[in-house]
Amino acid sequence: AKMMTPDQAHTSLPQSPQLKSFSQRSADSPVEDAFLERLEKVANTAPNPSVRREFLEKEIPAMTRLFSRFLKNRKKTIDWEKIKPPPAEMVVSYKELPPCGHQRRSELAGKLAVLKLNGGLGTTMGCTGPKSVIEVRGEKTFLDLSVQQIKEMNEFYDIRVPLVLMNSFNTHSETGKIIQKYKHSDVSIHSFNQSRFPRVLKDSLMPVPDKMFGNDAEWYPPGHGDVFFALHNSGLLETLISQGKEYLFISNVDNLGAVVDFNILSMMEERNCEYVMEVTNKTRADVKGGTLIEYEGKAKLLEIAQCPSDKVEEFKSIKKFKIFNTNNIWVNLKAVDRVIKQSLLDDMDIIVNPKSVDGKNILQLEIAAGAAIEFFNNARGVNVPRSRFLPVKSTSDLFIVQSNLYELEKGMLVMNKNRPFTTIPLVKLGDMFKKVSDYQSRIKGVPDILELDQLTVSGDVTFGADMVLRGNVIVVANHGSRIDLPEGSVFENKVISGNLRILE
Repeated sequence: AKMMTPDQAHTSLPQSPQLKSFSQRSADSPVEDAFLERLEKVANTAPNPSVRREFLEKEIPAMTRLFSRFLKNRKKTIDWEKIKPPPAEMVVSYKELPPCGHQRRSELAGKLAVLKLNGGLGTTMGCTGPKSVIEVRGEKTFLDLSVQQIKEMNEFYDIRVPLVLMNSFNTHSETGKIIQKYKHSDVSIHSFNQSRFPRVLKDSLMPVPDKMFGNDAEWYPPGHGDVFFALHNSGLLETLISQGKEYLFISNVDNLGAVVDFNILSMMEERNCEYVMEVTNKTRADVKGGTLIEYEGKAKLLEIAQCPSDKVEEFKSIKKFKIFNTNNIWVNLKAVDRVIKQSLLDDMDIIVNPKSVDGKNILQLEIAAGAAIEFFNNARGVNVPRSRFLPVKSTSDLFIVQSNLYELEKGMLVMNKNRPFTTIPLVKLGDMFKKVSDYQSRIKGVPDILELDQLTVSGDVTFGADMVLRGNVIVVANHGSRIDLPEGSVFENKVISGNLRILE
């Protein structure tokens, strides 16, 4: 076939019926009309007809629905007086769930698929690729551990639970290459791309990009709530249902505590719940996490971004809002198909995320997977042990999961039986440890922290190998000073400051 230049391709493409229907419709406001007109111009920069058609038929309708809802509801605030703590029947205690026997587990496993949200980059930790390929335990990455868990489960129950990855445009290409190493693992891996939405200028409310490709910074993935729409649009939802799969367990790929739990799945099936959200008790480290509430008779996710400014401190209160969403979510696949086809999820709450990109004040309109709870029948929360929420968002978290606090069993992190407490120590490593490369150069070996309560590190500090930390340990190297903690040293309830340089 003769290749056309991009300009020739743009002028040669006929206007599709889909685009005509958008252009001819009566916009609800001049702003919407201008927004849509801008997107149509972006569509005309598509490199080929199939990409343009995909953008017109799937992306533009989703963008305009989200934008229209944003315009309609941007001044609407939640009625604080209508917020109620979730009643006992809405949030089940994990401790009260009956144990699930082997035969029952085998039956449920045959109906299950596992989905990992794999759209994030490791930029917070100084990495450039997908976060899922950061090594978190020995040489094993987040993705390695997820595949190993599924493999062990499939072998144990002699079934084929598939692993599904939802990537973003930031991670899709690289992930496609990485998963090739698992092709002989006997784990069926499916991946699909979530939506790619244009960032919006805060002042004019117009889309930032003027072309479909060229500057990725002008686009963004619209939050993990897009999982339901993207799964449907990819055709994978229909495929899984046709394969006899009934349930989907969704979790963040960086949450090492999010493993399949058949007690929860059994409860979900027996009580005919279409949606189950795992919540856990708040600590002072979780005050910004979204919480489950009852609102106008329904379960609802309340995020800090939805709170009136004068209610933010009340939202952070551990006394009033005792639980938060772990983003471990179980859904009935046929129910997802139904709510998508009935357009019920079009009314999911929007989170407006303001940012500054390339000197421009922009808005990202996002949706959270937890916000879908109010649109499913007989939705429930399950208050799970803290061990099911073990996210790695920073090198401080990495320090904990790489330590002897945990042991690796069948791809799962299990707390060391020799830990005298059930709580996880609070670790705060300073800015000099922020990037994974700096963290690795400053820690010759993660210390023994079995009896650690809290560790705070600030300034130019390095850790020698074979150290032991107990109780509360604070290490502060003031500006211009350096502290090298000696190999094999033991610190218990100590404050270390000043200057300590150990030469080779």
